Amino acid sequence: MDLHLAAAEPTAGERSAVDAVLDGVVPAAAGSELQDAARGGRIELGGARARRGVRHQLLPALHGVQDAIGWISPAALGYICRRLDVPPAEAYGVATFYALLATEERPPRVAHVCDDIVCRNAGGAEICRRLQQRLGPAHEAAGASHPSPPAAGGARATWMTSPCLGLCEHAPAVLLQLAGDRDAALAPAGADEVCAALAAGDGGSPGPAPAAEPVPASPPAAVRSSAPQADRAATAAELTLLRRVGTVAPESLDDYRRHGGYAALRRAFELGPEGVLRELDESGLVGRGGAAFPTAKKWQAVAHAAARPHYVVCNADESEPGTFKDRVVMEQDPYAVLEALTIAGFATGATQGYLYVRGEYPAATERLQVALARARARGLLGGDILGTGVTFDIDLRRGAGAYICGEETALFNSLEGFRGEPRSKPPYPTEVGLFGKPTVVNNVETLVNLLPILLAGGRAYAAQGTAQSTGTKLFCLSGAVAVPGVYEVEFGVTLRQLLELAGGTVGGTPRAVLLGGAAGSFVGPEHLDVPLTFEDTRRIGSTLGSGVVMPFAPNTDFPDIVRRIARFFRDESCGQCVPCRVGTARQEESLARLCGNGAGAERALLGDLAQVMGDASICALGHTAATALQSALALGLLE
Repeated sequence: MDLHLAAAEPTAGERSAVDAVLDGVVPAAAGSELQDAARGGRIELGGARARRGVRHQLLPALHGVQDAIGWISPAALGYICRRLDVPPAEAYGVATFYALLATEERPPRVAHVCDDIVCRNAGGAEICRRLQQRLGPAHEAAGASHPSPPAAGGARATWMTSPCLGLCEHAPAVLLQLAGDRDAALAPAGADEVCAALAAGDGGSPGPAPAAEPVPASPPAAVRSSAPQADRAATAAELTLLRRVGTVAPESLDDYRRHGGYAALRRAFELGPEGVLRELDESGLVGRGGAAFPTAKKWQAVAHAAARPHYVVCNADESEPGTFKDRVVMEQDPYAVLEALTIAGFATGATQGYLYVRGEYPAATERLQVALARARARGLLGGDILGTGVTFDIDLRRGAGAYICGEETALFNSLEGFRGEPRSKPPYPTEVGLFGKPTVVNNVETLVNLLPILLAGGRAYAAQGTAQSTGTKLFCLSGAVAVPGVYEVEFGVTLRQLLELAGGTVGGTPRAVLLGGAAGSFVGPEHLDVPLTFEDTRRIGSTLGSGVVMPFAPNTDFPDIVRRIARFFRDESCGQCVPCRVGTARQEESLARLCGNGAGAERALLGDLAQVMGDASICALGHTAATALQSALALGLLE
């Protein structure tokens, strides 16, 4: 290919940041090859080296510069392009796609303050007000209607508003991006704490920046318990997916194994791939990400696919507002995720897996990196796992702030070094997935269900819950609830019972409950006795989605909440297809007019937009962008 590169040279720091990521992955001789091939600012490459396919290292390389320097300069981007043989225009398109990557200079220490549904009413708005007084207006990223100018006067810190950071049970939440240091999450956060963290390393700092330690795990509720906060020791035996949370040292492989860790993998090796698939089929497990597709069918399709190699991917880009269950599992039980993904690889004939973790989850990322290193060192990943001759390894990749990358094909594009835009289906990932090969992709909760299925047997697992919704489910409770957190219950528990398990609602009977997150729908108090199953929520026109259960008190400013949801979809639309790109923008504008003067014509327009987006958008973002709004209109929440 022909690469037309800028003449600017990277600084020593930028070059070092890129080399730290790519050395050992991309041939070190690339630099001298490129210098020798240069002719008048044009570099001609291709052939065998280009076909080796190293473009999938683009996002890690961009992260390397962002983490070290605080932004990605044209010179740094050009150096990445030279090492990876990626056209600069395409690399720039990737870099500008993600909210956590900056392609224009900004201060090296940035606070991302969540102003989404839960945090805005739990102190997030006050943090924004205080930061504006102390640091000035919020920084606007490149591409915004009024982007902030480059950092002036040597400013060391700034702040930005952010969509949900997945820390709703500890709201308000702030993510700190600290160039040259580890990112960190603060929750619950305060303005003084945020300012102190931003000032760290600035000469007058009151102390070091907070380490990227995880916030405390949500107190898990016991299955079938009626207590709002059951004692962990007394109820651990009743829990399934959360039974190790709070009882096992997350980074200790020995502690994990003492509590049953890797017994399921040994059982998988005893059963063989077909035996694992059989148990999975008998369990009735369906995906926990919202689509509820039968997991066994997906795995069987990949296992029996003739094309090779096969891949397995853990979708841990948990970005649905109000959702944090996967984060808790990754932070508190990381080896369970690795064990389950290894079983998936064994059952489907894959030797390589990918773990794509949300960029806003620094603590989960760090815990998983430690777990990966220790699992490899102990022969639980790599070649000849547990002396069986089975080969399987896992690469961890960080997202960079793009809700759309939770869509499976957008995630594939992101992993491959392209913009995270969804692909048209068919073909489906089981046929043409990651790198064009058959691929299984499941989220964290779906995967960790594999462990109890193999240990107890598929039929025993299916005996829990209902005939169509088997097993247990993790629910994320936040908002107007007494004890927010992650709760594990059997399918079939009613919405009212789940709220009571969390200590009841604050402010009396809720006026509405949001099920499934921003892509879900509001239900009224008349549906508090609906069983929480896939089939029963469909019956009332709702969905379990990602497991969000968010009650709202009667005095809630619903127009503000719904307008924030509309803004979220406008901002997170990837822009690839017209119905979603234009529809989400027009929807937000029409909603603003409706809330301003109650014009009846706006209701009809919003209905038309919802139908067009639902019928013609490429992916589920466009299909569900109007769901919460339409349900709010139906319940009269905007009147």
